[in-house]
Amino acid sequence: MKIHSVSYLQEAFNKALEDEKIDNKPPELYDPIKYILSIGGKRIRPTMLLMACDLFGGDFREAMPAALAIEMFHNFTLVHDDIMDQAPLRRGKETVYKKWNTNIAILTGDTMMPLAYDFILYINDSKLKDVLKVFNQTAKEVCEGQQFDLNFETSENVTIPQYLEMIRLKTSVLIGGSLKIGGIIAGTSEGNLNKLYLFGINIGLAFQLKDDLLDVYGNEDVFGKQNSGDIVANKKTYLYLKAFELARGNDRKMLKHYFDKEFADNLEKIKAVRKIYDKFKIYQHTESLISFYYEKAMKYLESIDVDQDAKQELRSVAKGLVHRDQ
Repeated sequence: MKIHSVSYLQEAFNKALEDEKIDNKPPELYDPIKYILSIGGKRIRPTMLLMACDLFGGDFREAMPAALAIEMFHNFTLVHDDIMDQAPLRRGKETVYKKWNTNIAILTGDTMMPLAYDFILYINDSKLKDVLKVFNQTAKEVCEGQQFDLNFETSENVTIPQYLEMIRLKTSVLIGGSLKIGGIIAGTSEGNLNKLYLFGINIGLAFQLKDDLLDVYGNEDVFGKQNSGDIVANKKTYLYLKAFELARGNDRKMLKHYFDKEFADNLEKIKAVRKIYDKFKIYQHTESLISFYYEKAMKYLESIDVDQDAKQELRSVAKGLVHRDQ
């Protein structure tokens, strides 16, 4: 069984995406869609979908419409997330609502959802129902995760388990769902689908925790997002919650003080919060949890009933997602 390389599948996906000409009218609606799709990213989710199909001996070309649907849906969520988070940058470029305006960005996202379903309609009828079930469940859970994320902004009592469940919904289920859809199209067993899904869930948790870590400790030029944006936006990430759990006395009081309101001087706020994080070794605690989920993910991957050598490409992708600096 021939397993295609990650780079081969990425190139095949990028070619398929480029071949989709989005030239409808009015341009004010469709130009932002072309823009958000053109500014790249690693196309992790659609590539992993194709890899999952490939893993079980399926024809990745048969899975291409589903991969395009996943990428369209993912970017739809990013357009709307950036509005809610008031994020100025996405992949080092202006976000859609910043480049155009909020109303256009809302409509852009709204239009991308039916475009995703247009792609799904090309999936073989024998597998369409199962794919739609996973796609719709995933889409609902991503929205649930985003709502929990919004709730946490005003909640005083967010726990670490609640935060981990939120990122499972907001981030991990889309990776797990993408892999599962690829496996469905390849026609693998229910047992393999479940293991593949759980591999994706745990890699997604490790990936998001790494994202949170890089937001505070990453290089802005490399990371492509506003440095320490989570601190500025008072987001209760794992880093904040772990620091709040460990801090006592004045440290806890100051941490709460900085996350209770907006500050004119964000640099002062970032430095003060990072000083508390450093004091309680939050970087190390976060890396430890990332390793826990990574190792858990790899156990699920190794237990999938296919030749071990066939899993090497997925192993490499998983490692790259967790051991990255951007």
